[in-house]
Amino acid sequence: MPPIPGSGLAKGLAVTLRTMTRKTVTAQYPDVQPELPPRTRGVIGLFEENCTVCMLCARECPDWCIYIDSHKETVPAAAPGGRERSRNVLDRFAIDFSLCMYCGICIEVCPFDALFWSPEFEYAETDIHELTHERDKLREWMWTVPAPPALDAAAEEPKEIAAARKAAEKLAAQQATEAATEAEATEAEASKAEPGEGEQ
Repeated sequence: MPPIPGSGLAKGLAVTLRTMTRKTVTAQYPDVQPELPPRTRGVIGLFEENCTVCMLCARECPDWCIYIDSHKETVPAAAPGGRERSRNVLDRFAIDFSLCMYCGICIEVCPFDALFWSPEFEYAETDIHELTHERDKLREWMWTVPAPPALDAAAEEPKEIAAARKAAEKLAAQQATEAATEAEATEAEASKAEPGEGEQ
């Protein structure tokens, strides 16, 4: 049986009429900001205080889009007779986002947690050269990094936290023992200093 002329148009209009009564799901960006997942890969934020200029991120980057400059400073000895130490001071930390492929290797290899994913994604520029962002801009994005998710209540305690807790408990017990010893010594001295019954 040949199709009825105009049946396709009628079916299309029926779909249109059905969807007209439903609630719209179109996100009106940029008037309405999207709700992004917490692990969204937007841009990379820099926590400068944790950076030791070890260069691991720049060496492991497959695109060579991380630029780091530093210099060495001499730190005076902490105690008399001690030895002076030298430390690296960060001068420049920049990422060229026109080359970055958002693989996250730099974040994974950083041993001091200086790099983090930020869900920020509105950083378009009219000039490709302006996509190289320096450490000031990376520092601003650091404050948009979401807090880490809460730990599972049934999970094991992390080894680092367990070791830190044991060390704190050991230190507290040692301090309590020293305080008790000092209190006993003070009481003994006080009892010796008191005059006897026959010495009045």
